[in-house]
Amino acid sequence: MDEHPYTSGLEDVHLVHNSVPELDLDEIDTAVTFLGRKLSLPLIINAMTGGIKEALDFNRDISELGVQFNIGIAVGSQTIALENRQLAESFKIVRKVNPGGLILANVAANTEPQMAVRAAEMIEANGLQLHLNVPQELAMREGDRKFKGLKDNIAEIVRISPVPVIAKEVGFGMSRETARQLFDLGVHILDLGGRGGTNFIAIEQARSGVLADEFTSWGIPTAASIAEISSLNLPLQLVASGGIRGGLEAAKALALGADIIGIAGRFLRVWSEEGKKGLEEEIERFRYHLKASMLMTGSKTLTELRRTPLVIGGSTAHWLTARGIDVSRWARR
Repeated sequence: MDEHPYTSGLEDVHLVHNSVPELDLDEIDTAVTFLGRKLSLPLIINAMTGGIKEALDFNRDISELGVQFNIGIAVGSQTIALENRQLAESFKIVRKVNPGGLILANVAANTEPQMAVRAAEMIEANGLQLHLNVPQELAMREGDRKFKGLKDNIAEIVRISPVPVIAKEVGFGMSRETARQLFDLGVHILDLGGRGGTNFIAIEQARSGVLADEFTSWGIPTAASIAEISSLNLPLQLVASGGIRGGLEAAKALALGADIIGIAGRFLRVWSEEGKKGLEEEIERFRYHLKASMLMTGSKTLTELRRTPLVIGGSTAHWLTARGIDVSRWARR
């Protein structure tokens, strides 16, 4: 879904090469604990779709891959199934196929709190994503125009939810100010959904949207968003998503400060073109490239990767410097 020329900014992030890492590839440990579950890879196949025949097939396949690779799975927006229970099966399939895995539910942040809880219960979720998509709504002719009360609604969902709540941007990034506001509301897990992946303004424009093409550059690139939020030093868990294409970019995002990676559009495209087997090979490639990146920085574990030095240049460095964030903090550690 490459609808635009804008990148994630991770091309500006450079891991520092270690010529004598004193490691074997099979020693590299990519395990991570997220929401109390130990995963073999720091990877979530992120929220995309549900409610239609193709979604049932896709969610079944990614759930099987979730078991095979021991990675997380997030379903797409469940609003359609909350309104029409006959469509719930395309979501429930993920828990049926993957009874012991990490599964995330997904609804809009303005969903009535009890309905949001129902979405989590529908798939026996381990966490509940609340997606934030103001630019997309503004681009849609039929989209929402009223956003007052959103923070109070999020706080109430956090209060009554039986599982941890994850605030999820859909492609426009989160600033440190947004992260601070969400943290103060009780949300301690953020999926920053940075600019650089699927561009929902461009998609809406293609189907008679009401924002001009000048808005397709809107948002905070993924790399800048990770760095902004990391600079707060808050006790947050951070999901990096938005244009991350493989293991090397994942390693950069993790070294910048992310805890785990979310990939959506790229995996959906691979599945659409090459089926489950193609997606399996894509995840295998992700794993190998992540492990190779870790070895070449001398990082045996993800904890060590997060301590390895990296250099930030280009427009990402300009952005962070303008925002008062010292980019040398990553280069000198």
